[in-house]
Amino acid sequence: MTEHVAVLIVGAGPTGLTLGIDLARRGVDALVVEKADALFPGSRGKGIQPRTMEVFDDLGVIGGILAKGGTYPTGAVWQDGRKVGEHQMFEPSETDPDTPYGKPWMVPQWRTQEILFARLTELGGKVAFGREVTGFAQDGTGVSVEFASGADVRARYVVAGDGGRSVVRRTLGIGMTGETVDPNPMLVADVRITGLDRDSVHVFPPGAESDGFLAVFPLAGTEDFQVIAQYPDGTDVDLSLDGVRKTVAARTHLAPEDLTELRWASNFRPRAALADRFRAGRVFLAGDAAHVHSPAGGQGLNTSVQDAYNLGWKLGAVLREGAPESLLDTYEEERLPNAADMLGLSTRVHRGEVQRGKATQQLGLGYRDRSLSVETRTDLSEDALRAGDRAPDRTIDGVRLFDAFRGPHWTLLALGTKAPAGVGDAVRVVEGPAVEPYGTGLFLVRPDGYVGWAGATEDGLAEYAERYGLR
Repeated sequence: MTEHVAVLIVGAGPTGLTLGIDLARRGVDALVVEKADALFPGSRGKGIQPRTMEVFDDLGVIGGILAKGGTYPTGAVWQDGRKVGEHQMFEPSETDPDTPYGKPWMVPQWRTQEILFARLTELGGKVAFGREVTGFAQDGTGVSVEFASGADVRARYVVAGDGGRSVVRRTLGIGMTGETVDPNPMLVADVRITGLDRDSVHVFPPGAESDGFLAVFPLAGTEDFQVIAQYPDGTDVDLSLDGVRKTVAARTHLAPEDLTELRWASNFRPRAALADRFRAGRVFLAGDAAHVHSPAGGQGLNTSVQDAYNLGWKLGAVLREGAPESLLDTYEEERLPNAADMLGLSTRVHRGEVQRGKATQQLGLGYRDRSLSVETRTDLSEDALRAGDRAPDRTIDGVRLFDAFRGPHWTLLALGTKAPAGVGDAVRVVEGPAVEPYGTGLFLVRPDGYVGWAGATEDGLAEYAERYGLR
């Protein structure tokens, strides 16, 4: 017997769960399938960037993220058993009226996924564990997917969020272009440690007899620490408790028995790779299936969430709101160049060429000069907000814009001018005085918080709205 759904999402990581939430709140019948028997157990992607915090605010999970996480502490640099200095992980940044979440937030990946999974379940979404995709075929109306066990699934669309070794991407024959960022293998492990405070990220630079650097992060909201260690090229990294203990004891002042428990461990070689395409017919690539980052810049999980957030509203518009199928072409158009930029940034951070700061927060990313971004004003200053930019937060006549944006709708801002009549039930209208950084005019904000259309008058607004199913 074949199960029928509108969207099949392969992979229950941050990408798949985010997309599942966005589709569930839009009333789209979607199923998330995961080949493992449970959610990912490790801390790997622990840094949540400010733009992703805004996405989580919109999706209804920001409360859990804030409650279960914390800020990054200052780095304490150790040498010969003594603290000899401090290390600032991020350039200084402050929260302002445009940006409610001004700093990266630390949440272990396993906990982020638990929070996302709970929200998806609350909205009536489903995750089927133990479902490994073994093959699929697509035609003009849908995709038929086979599994190692269980019933086949027939879906209108399939989204691959199944990681860097994506079976879906390989089946499609889509290649990845990239490079090895660092030939040295890395260890990442979740452990329990005694003898280290939780007020610092503990940094142990490589010494004369050391095999490489080691850092120990207190994982916010838990009793765990995350150990990250670098090894010489060709090393066979020992992921056992004894192996991790030996590494920690060799590079720090801690004794092997100070590491009391190994909860999860993995090894990898930092690399950067980008899929040649993000779409093949009715199948889309998202997250690590589309781009693989060095973890140094804290961009991988965050870029993956942005993929899902971009694709979710577009699938919802096509499946539920009568938008043209061509809207889905803009997913690759917008996300592939964006992911390429983030890959380059991650690599530069890994190599010490760029410090983590404003660029890594993803607040400045946008979609100017893309087909969905229509700017009709001609007298703009160089630093003016334009169509394609992230719509900043502000409070206008007692209305907080991020509160107005929250939900699966479009929002029309009429600032210093009157809103036109008949914009449609799918659009929430906010009127008020001109306010910076918007200025005066009409701004149609997309469901993912970017300005889609902007103008001094309503000329062209109706045609834009009709084109995307808003009238």
